Amino acid sequence: MRVLGIETSCDETGVAIFDTAANAGQGVLLADALYSQIAMHAEYGGVVPELASRDHTRKLLPLISEVLIQAGLSRRDLDGIAYTAGPGLVGALMVGASTAHGMARALGIPVLGVHHMEGHLLAPMLEEQAPEFPFVALLVSGGHTQLVAVEGLGRYRLLGESVDDAAGEAFDKAAKMLDLAYPGGPQVAKLAESGEASRFRFPRPMTDRPGLDFSFSGLKTHTLTAIRKLEAAGELDEQARADVARAFEEAVVDTLVIKCRRALDQTGLKRLVVAGGVSANQRLRERLDHETAKRGARAFYPRGRFCTDNGAMIAYVGAQRLAAGERDQPGIMQAVPRWPLDRLSVPAAVA
Repeated sequence: MRVLGIETSCDETGVAIFDTAANAGQGVLLADALYSQIAMHAEYGGVVPELASRDHTRKLLPLISEVLIQAGLSRRDLDGIAYTAGPGLVGALMVGASTAHGMARALGIPVLGVHHMEGHLLAPMLEEQAPEFPFVALLVSGGHTQLVAVEGLGRYRLLGESVDDAAGEAFDKAAKMLDLAYPGGPQVAKLAESGEASRFRFPRPMTDRPGLDFSFSGLKTHTLTAIRKLEAAGELDEQARADVARAFEEAVVDTLVIKCRRALDQTGLKRLVVAGGVSANQRLRERLDHETAKRGARAFYPRGRFCTDNGAMIAYVGAQRLAAGERDQPGIMQAVPRWPLDRLSVPAAVA
């Protein structure tokens, strides 16, 4: 089954084609393409929803043509279409939904709206050494920080989540405090490379109490207070900014690692999947690799370009669910700005 995947949930237009029958039935990604709107939104310091929707409209069809050419296919060779139905910006979601439904109706093939975070959750399945079920997943991005116990497709149990800012959102806000460009995560990590680890120690929020929930708003406030103190003393030079960035990054990474360690201990599982934009952070990967190895466990990550939003993860998830018989109702598009991951259905074919 050759499935076209469309991702338009926020500020990246992603398109890909996944073939479930290739590679001895293991499936293979035939082509993928991505257009990022980062340069456009950087001027505003964050995503402008209306501009995002308009840019998806401009870029989506050319990207679909591009991946078809990459894969050596025509539209008539497609067997199904999957699109991101949520969560996300409703206008941006509607661009992908309407395009997917229009194409599917014209081609006479099934179409399905899928969950954006399920895409991230299963993105490591696109790698050569993919994890097996069950596993613990850390979903860590600009909009979500969640720990999930994963037993199989659609079998997700929420273990903990952020009660306020997501980790990626905290990175973006710290970047603004440090006068860094948008998006903030990569900029803070780059600045932190030259920071002195011993100069500041920021709090590791909610690690001094049991549980697997996260909170990063207090860390954000602590960071702002440190910066203002340095400014007041006339000491906020480039090295001080790097030291603050290092302390902030260390605090976020330590917090995520501590919670992942607890989740593995609590569930008794030996596989940890880490996905979402923040999963590209090298300090986080190094720490999690070390911690899982100490426990006889292993961490799995998507490749760099599949950490952020992309069409490949949507094509993969859509292919699994379409192959299991799921479909959108004819003429009914889905665009769900808020959609809890643990409310997803288990396909009847795999239940």
